[in-house]
Amino acid sequence: MPIRRLPPTLVNKIAAGEVVERPASVVKELVENSLDAGASRIDVSVERGGLDLVRVADNGCGIPAEELELAVAPHATSKIAEEDDLFCIQTLGFRGEALASIASVSQLTLRSRTPQAEHGAMIEVHGGQVGPVAPCGCPVGTIVEVRNLFFNTPVRRKFLRSVQTELGHVTEALVRIALAAPEVHFTLQHGERVLLELPADGDRLERIARCCGRDLADALLYVESREPGLELVGYVSHPNYSRPNNRLQYLFLNGRYIRDRSLQHALGEAYRGLLTVGRFPAAFLFLQVSPETVDVNVHPTKLEVRFQDSGRVYSQVLSALRAKFLSTDMTARVQTTADPSGVMDAQKAAEHRLQVAAWAKGQIAQQAVGPVGAGVAGEADAPPWETDDAASAFPTGGPSPTGMISSDAVFSRAETTRAPSGPMELGTPDQRSSPAGVDRFESGPSQPEGRQPALQTPSPPVRRPTAVQMHHRYLVAETEEGVMIFDQHALHESILYEELRERFRQGRLESQRLLTPEPVDLSPSEAAIVLEHRPVLERLGLVLEPFGGGTVVVLGCPEIGGRVRPAEVVSAVVEKLLQSGRAPDQQELVDELLHTLACRAAVKAGDPLRPEEIEALLARRHAATQAHHCPHGRPTAIVLTRQELDRQFKRT
Repeated sequence: MPIRRLPPTLVNKIAAGEVVERPASVVKELVENSLDAGASRIDVSVERGGLDLVRVADNGCGIPAEELELAVAPHATSKIAEEDDLFCIQTLGFRGEALASIASVSQLTLRSRTPQAEHGAMIEVHGGQVGPVAPCGCPVGTIVEVRNLFFNTPVRRKFLRSVQTELGHVTEALVRIALAAPEVHFTLQHGERVLLELPADGDRLERIARCCGRDLADALLYVESREPGLELVGYVSHPNYSRPNNRLQYLFLNGRYIRDRSLQHALGEAYRGLLTVGRFPAAFLFLQVSPETVDVNVHPTKLEVRFQDSGRVYSQVLSALRAKFLSTDMTARVQTTADPSGVMDAQKAAEHRLQVAAWAKGQIAQQAVGPVGAGVAGEADAPPWETDDAASAFPTGGPSPTGMISSDAVFSRAETTRAPSGPMELGTPDQRSSPAGVDRFESGPSQPEGRQPALQTPSPPVRRPTAVQMHHRYLVAETEEGVMIFDQHALHESILYEELRERFRQGRLESQRLLTPEPVDLSPSEAAIVLEHRPVLERLGLVLEPFGGGTVVVLGCPEIGGRVRPAEVVSAVVEKLLQSGRAPDQQELVDELLHTLACRAAVKAGDPLRPEEIEALLARRHAATQAHHCPHGRPTAIVLTRQELDRQFKRT
C-alpha cells in the first residue's frame, strides 16, 4: 500500500479524536481559551447536554477580525512563538489545535470583538469547511457556538451517553476550571435552567461550597506550605468526613486541573491510620511551581504533567498535610444532623457521653439481675429519652439515641416492667433480703410445731428475657443445643432486606413524601448518574428532582423507618452506582440498592437495645427464609453447643 499524505480534513478529525471526546471536552477547551484571553466573566450554555449546542461567551480581549480565519486553522496560536516557549508554559492552552479540531466535527460559529474595534466580526466553519469573515454586532469579547457535535462522524456520536450523563460531565468540566479561578464569574445554563451561578468573590472556600456543597466546605481544614519555587495552599477534609471514592480530590498546578498518581499517593499516605480501608478524603490542593520545572506537554488534553523534581513535590504535600494533622484535634466526634461534619463542640460532646454512660450503667445492672429473678430493691434508671429531662437530653423529633427505627413496627416503645437494678446478691433465697428490707420469713424464735411460717406477699416474678445484649452488638440466647450468639446488625439487615425485596416484588415499596423537600449536595458527576437512574429509584420509593448544579432535591423516601435520613439514602445510592464503574442492569441495580437500604436502616453495632426490642428482633427472625446470612454474606448467628461448652470446661 503506497504512502500518501492525509487530507487536512482527515488530519483534523484525527486530532479531534484526541482532543474532543464529548461535549465536556468542548466546554473545557473553550473556557480555557476564555481564561487565557483575560476574561472576568464566562457564560456557558448547553442544550441536550451539549449534544445540540455548546455556547461559551466571555468578556476577554477578543480576536481581531483579520485573525479570525487563522484562529480556526490547525496549530495556530498566540500563546507560544518558539521552541523554548514550550518549556515555560504560563497559559492553559498553547497547542493551537482546539478550535480547528472542534470545527472539523461540528458546525462552529465564532464571533469576536476587540475593545478598539467599532463592531465585531464572525466566521462559520461547518465540518471543517471554513466560510468567509463577515461583520456582526457583538459585545467586547468572544462568543463561540458549537452545534450538532459529531454530526459528520456518527460512529463517534453513538458512543455518547444519555443527555443527563453528558450534562454531568459538562458540569464537572466547568467546576474543575471554576475551582481554580475564584476571581472569575462563571455561569452554566442548560436550556432555560441555570445550573451554576458562581460570583467572582476570590474566596476559594466559598467557591468550593458553591460547587460541592456547604457541608463539605464546613468539614475542610486549611493547608499551607511555602518554599522557594514551590507553594502549596488548599483544603483537605477532616478525617471524620470521608468518601467511598476519590472523586472529590481536586489537584491544581499553576491553575490547571491535573491528575497525578504520585500526588494522590501522598494524599493517601497522609491519611494513613486516620481513615478506614476503602474510604477516601476530599481535597482541593493548589500548587504553584516555576513553569520551567514542569512539562505540561505530555498529554493531548493536558491532564497529566511531568515534574522535574517529583520527589520534592511529593514530600512537600505529604509533610504539609501531616503537619496540619499533628496540630489539629483529630478526635472523632459524634455526628448529628445539625453538625454534618461530625466536629461537635467539646463541651456538648462531653455532656452527651455522661448522659449515655449514666444510662448504660443502669442497663448493665438491669441485664445482670433480670435472669436471676431475685427481688432486690430499686428500679433501673430509665434512659434519658424516657425521663422528664428527655427534651433537654435529645431534641424533640430527632432520632432516638439507640438509633432504632421509630416508625417501623419492628420494635415497640411501649413501657414494660423493668428488672430491679442494683448489685446482685449471692446466696440462698433465705439469705437474700426482700423488697423494702423485709425478710421473706418471719424473724424471731422457732415457731410452734404445726404452724407454718407467715410468708410475705411474694413479688411478681421477673420474666426471663429471650436474650441479653453483650457489648451493644451481640445478642446471646439459650437454646436446646447450647448458646446462640447473634450479630444484631447482620440479623436485622437480613430481615429488612427480605421484607423490602418482597414489598418491591409485589409493587408496594411505598414512598413517604417529605413535608419539606430536602436538598442534597453532590458532585456534578454524582448528580448526573443519580438523575439518569431516576425511574428505577422512584420504583424503590426514592423520588428526586434536579435543583441546579450538583444539587438534587429529595421529595420522597422509601418507607423503611425513621432511622435513615434522606441525605443518607441518596449518599448510599450514589456509592453503589459509582462503585462498579459501569452501568449495571436494572435487576442488579435494584438488588444492590435494596441491600444498601436494608444496611442503612438496620441497627448498628454499638446501638443499645431494650429487652422488648431484642425479643421483637428475634421473633421476626423466624419469618425470614435467609436469616442465617446478611445480604453481604456474613453469618447472622453462631451456635456454641453444650458439648463444646462442657469440653471447654473440662467436663468431658
